[in-house]
Amino acid sequence: MDSDAFTLHLPADRTTPLVFSSPHSGADYPEAFVSQSILDRHTIRSSEDAFVDRLFSAAPAHGAPLLAARIPRAYIDLNRAADELDPAVIEGIDRAPHNPRVSSGLGVIPRVVAGGRAIYRGKLARNDAEFRILRYWHPYHSRLKTLLDESLAQFGHAILIDCHSMPHEAIEAHSRPGHPRPDVVLGDRFGAAAARDVVDRIESAFAAAGLRTARNAPFAGAYIAQAYGRPSRNQHVVQIEIDRALYMDETRIEPRADFDEFQRLMTHVIADITAPQAGSLPLAAE
Repeated sequence: MDSDAFTLHLPADRTTPLVFSSPHSGADYPEAFVSQSILDRHTIRSSEDAFVDRLFSAAPAHGAPLLAARIPRAYIDLNRAADELDPAVIEGIDRAPHNPRVSSGLGVIPRVVAGGRAIYRGKLARNDAEFRILRYWHPYHSRLKTLLDESLAQFGHAILIDCHSMPHEAIEAHSRPGHPRPDVVLGDRFGAAAARDVVDRIESAFAAAGLRTARNAPFAGAYIAQAYGRPSRNQHVVQIEIDRALYMDETRIEPRADFDEFQRLMTHVIADITAPQAGSLPLAAE
């Protein structure tokens, strides 16, 4: 099931309360946007979670839907609130929300890509920003909400796996002496977005696959975790950040030669966390 905003891969039968979402893997760059940007076609992709949707592509085979963005993050960031509007890049916005994401240029309409590189020479018309939000943001979030509501209705609880990747240098910068660098960072907003039992189960699946994990540092979860994580209502969100160096050449933005091997490893993780016992966790209310 497709739209301009996303591709939805549905299982033949929903057998788990889990839903997988990849909001930053979109790579359908509108030609008008590419022409409008001062960046070349390669640089503009630097903040894209390239190939993450492929890493989690086995989810439907294990009974869970996978919602994957088609539109790129540099064009509109689906992991931001619709009102995170940046007056430094959108005309007619008087003041920015008190939000470090917006002030750093990473609002719903991003001003910069990775490394703080400006996307545009000037500002965008406000109706351009509103068009993007109406055409892409709302359909994506409407579908995501529907998928979570369906899990709640069918299973009594819902678990969203919010799938992302992180630059290797980001992990290097936050590594502490004497602590192994994590391969995967799990974000639950320090317990506000998911019950501990849910995060423990997911962390165990990555550990069983031989991957080192950390929690909430340097990434605790952004808008999606904040908006949809409601443990007290049996709705949980765990953000997954995977070190890009494990599966791709970050400079060339190409899969590594052993990409298929890492993808198979991720399929084992997916199988583990969607197994029946993962769907019947004792979910604690918070």
